[in-house]
Amino acid sequence: MSIWSNPWGGGFNGEVVHNVFEKIISLENLFLAWKEFRYEKRNKPDVIKFEFNLEDNLFELHGQLRNKIYRHSNYSTFNICDPKLRKINKAIVVDRVLHHAVFRILYPIFDSNFIFDSYFCRTEKGTHRAVKRLEKFCRKLSQNNHKIIYALKCDIRKFFDSIDQNILLEITKAKIKDENVLWLIEKIIRSFEIEKNRGLPLGNVTSQLFANIYLNELDQFIKHKLKVKYYLRYSDDFVILSDDKLYLKKLVFEISNFLKIRLKLFLHPNKVEIRKFSRGIDFLGYVVLPHYIALRTKTKKRIFKKISKKYEDLKNKKISEKSFEQSSQSYLGILKHCKGNVIERKIKNSIIS
Repeated sequence: MSIWSNPWGGGFNGEVVHNVFEKIISLENLFLAWKEFRYEKRNKPDVIKFEFNLEDNLFELHGQLRNKIYRHSNYSTFNICDPKLRKINKAIVVDRVLHHAVFRILYPIFDSNFIFDSYFCRTEKGTHRAVKRLEKFCRKLSQNNHKIIYALKCDIRKFFDSIDQNILLEITKAKIKDENVLWLIEKIIRSFEIEKNRGLPLGNVTSQLFANIYLNELDQFIKHKLKVKYYLRYSDDFVILSDDKLYLKKLVFEISNFLKIRLKLFLHPNKVEIRKFSRGIDFLGYVVLPHYIALRTKTKKRIFKKISKKYEDLKNKKISEKSFEQSSQSYLGILKHCKGNVIERKIKNSIIS
């Protein structure tokens, strides 16, 4: 049976897309992609080196793409804590510029088919809007906190490492009919694997788009096959609201079954939770409660620790006052989206003292 002859529906609707390869590889798009990529990276040694012969490098990339002799280079890896440990796979500059060029053209093509309440790496979306939307859903379904409601919270185990590249390519082919674009997409997708034909690198901007393309299948299934009204997703974390706890328990089975058969993914067994809204819904670093949004305790501690360290660096003249101010404002800005007056005062008092 074809991957698109499935009993669940979903996928991409509307017109398929032809003849976009020339837009992706055009010199205009490559230079615009460079400009976007270079933003906030201009002082990196590899970026400076690439920029020294910018025109030659971009013209060479253009020629390789036009003649279809382009080959993606290997990745370097390093770990970050955000807050949990993650392995980032970093491509060389020319490949990352190409990723931006591909993203610039393909993003609007696919984004138009995504559901409204998908918030990961999309224009005018993001974590804060997702949390605000969840708060709005809770108020509406609970009739301004006069009715008991429940939240089903799930995430997918090792999502990026588990993406099946063959399934991703088949999903993409349903929307894109330009063989040259499909050749290029496959080059990028196949440039990395955790195991045979599986996994996407966390460091690529294209991986953000491919992740949304992949999980759009789940979004469409939940919204249009299961007819769930109060659903939202950020990356592989998603929340469903209902006033019927038993209904949510049944959804876990149906969603788990869909993920396993359709996308070869599995829910994280320790992160499937159904709880009353009155106890608070922990989502994306915040806790949505009946009368306000609070910052998650771990997030508070992490912000406090980072600002304190920055202040120590300032006192020891390791960073400038401007750098400290910029860092502090970015951390304190998180508090503007919740009830964060108390923690903000504590942070400022600790710095002053």
